[in-house]
Amino acid sequence: KLGDWLESYVSLMEINYWTSSVAKKAVWDAESAEWHLTVEREGETLSLRPKHLVIALGVSGYPSVPQLPGRDVFAGEQHHSSAHRDSAAYAGKRCVVLGGNNSAHDICASLWEAGAEVTMVQRSSTCVVTSDSLVELGIKPLYSDEAVARGIDTDTADLILASQPYALQAAQALPMYKQIRERDAQLYARLAAAGFLLDFGEDGSGLWLKYVRRGSGYYIDVGASELVANGSVQLRAGVGIAHLNKESVTLTDGAELPCDVLVYATGYGSMNSWLADLISPEVADQVGKVWGLGSGTIKDTGPWEGELRNLWKPTSVEGLWIMGGNLHQARHYSLCLALQLKARLEGVPTPVFAQAPVHHTR
Repeated sequence: KLGDWLESYVSLMEINYWTSSVAKKAVWDAESAEWHLTVEREGETLSLRPKHLVIALGVSGYPSVPQLPGRDVFAGEQHHSSAHRDSAAYAGKRCVVLGGNNSAHDICASLWEAGAEVTMVQRSSTCVVTSDSLVELGIKPLYSDEAVARGIDTDTADLILASQPYALQAAQALPMYKQIRERDAQLYARLAAAGFLLDFGEDGSGLWLKYVRRGSGYYIDVGASELVANGSVQLRAGVGIAHLNKESVTLTDGAELPCDVLVYATGYGSMNSWLADLISPEVADQVGKVWGLGSGTIKDTGPWEGELRNLWKPTSVEGLWIMGGNLHQARHYSLCLALQLKARLEGVPTPVFAQAPVHHTR
């Protein structure tokens, strides 16, 4: 439904939208203050000269695939979660999914429904929040018919959400996650009894703060947690995979699991990794890491930066912008980014209060 809406939006707004196109190389020409962008479109090589280049490739960079010993001797199939397509092809197979977050849960559920024998290998703890509780306690107050009746339409809700300083959000989230833990206490008890490693973030602030800090470490439960809790999906928690064998995987605790299919639900790298290939490694490092707040929590090394790194605002590279985030963020901040671009194209002064220093590269 959402895909249909996006397609109709492109048509109705007469957006110059290119499919079957690949950006191959971008080089900044300081003398003309424009990019030299090479694009392959439907077999033809084209050269574009934009003043501004926006990298809008989602939330993450390239898939992170651990280079485990024995990958070359493993006789089964192995792929990253981003390449997982048809679970029906694995009916009756012994499947191991390495990971314990959104993709891992969704793929485990899909494989189980297709008739596979599934084991989840959860290396570290996961913040689990049921979709029902997240909607009821976290989303409905701003995004619902009830909210509209109170005068909060989608644009207003987006503005309210975006106007809350990140420095205050952890403390603001604590009461809601206290309610969630009470509301779903039975599920959490059953997951813990199955050996699943649970957390609500290092400071108890829950899923949203994990998302903006590190973009990982959580699962919005739409049914897979029940499969883990009742044993339909087998679980090995607190361990990783030490190495692969011809027809099995050996875990870091020495246990061996028979395996026909290994899925790496191991996440993604930073978005600036795209820049290293499209432009250069030097430019990628000049821009610095994309995403995170510098909270000093796991996978979000400080110092504190106060806002998401390098998104929707001028980067340290002239004419280079990065667009990313979830549906709310894309909807709201695309307007902010578009206004900044329009102002520059029209010659309207657009002073930046302060250019954020780069503390981390890729």
